[in-house]
Amino acid sequence: METSTLNKIKSKAAKLFEGRMLQAGTVLEVRQWEPCTIIEIDLHLPTTDMTAWVENIPYIKFKVADLTYRDYTPSGWDAETSTCTIFVDAAHNGPGSLWARSLQKGNAISYLKVGETRHCPIGTSSIIGLGDESSLGHLLALQQTVIPGGRFSGAIVMGNEEHRNLFGQYFKSPLKAIARHDTYGYHSLNEWLVNQHYSLENTMFYLAGNNIMVDQLRKLLRKQGYASGQIRVQGFWS
Repeated sequence: METSTLNKIKSKAAKLFEGRMLQAGTVLEVRQWEPCTIIEIDLHLPTTDMTAWVENIPYIKFKVADLTYRDYTPSGWDAETSTCTIFVDAAHNGPGSLWARSLQKGNAISYLKVGETRHCPIGTSSIIGLGDESSLGHLLALQQTVIPGGRFSGAIVMGNEEHRNLFGQYFKSPLKAIARHDTYGYHSLNEWLVNQHYSLENTMFYLAGNNIMVDQLRKLLRKQGYASGQIRVQGFWS
C-alpha cells in the first residue's frame, strides 16, 4: 500500500513537471520505407531555435509514451521555417517504435528539450561516420556539419536490401550502405573498415547506433591501433 501510494505521488509530480516543461510540435508528413521498419517524419517545431544546429549535432527528447522519452537526431532542418526531419528505426516493439508507427500527418507531438550530442566535428583531415538504421538521421546530420564535406565518409549497416537501395536513391551522401551479416552489425562494419585502409593519424571515428554495436566497434578500433581520443560514440536504444 505504501509503495503504491508513493508511486502515485511520484507519477503526479512527474506529470506536473511535464506540464511545465513540454513543448509542442506538429507532424507535417510521415513516410514509411518499404518494408516499413524505417519511418521518416517531418516536423514543425515552432518554438525551437535551429540556427546553432549547423555547428553542433542536436538531439530532441520526444515524449513517446506516458513518462517515457526517446532521443532522436534531426537529419535535416530549416531554421527559417522551424521544420526538421527525423528517422525512426521501427524494426522492434520498443516505445519509440510504437510511437512512430502511430503518427499521422497533422498529429501533435511533445518534446521535453533539445540538447547537443558530443558529435561535433573537429578539424581533422578525415572524419568517418559508422552506424546502423537507428543512427540514420544522426549520420546524415553529421555529414551536414562537416565542412568541407570532402573530409567526411563512412558506412551505415542495413539488414534489408531494399532499404540499402532506397538510401542510395534518396541521399547524395559519401556514406555507403552495406549489408549486415551479424546480429548487431559490428562485424560487418569492421570487415568494411579493414578494407578502407584509413590512416592511424588525423582520423576521427564517430560511432552511432545500437549500444552493443557501438561498444564492440569501439573495442575493435582500439585493437587496430586507434587512440581512444580518436573515437567518439553515441549509443541508441528502442
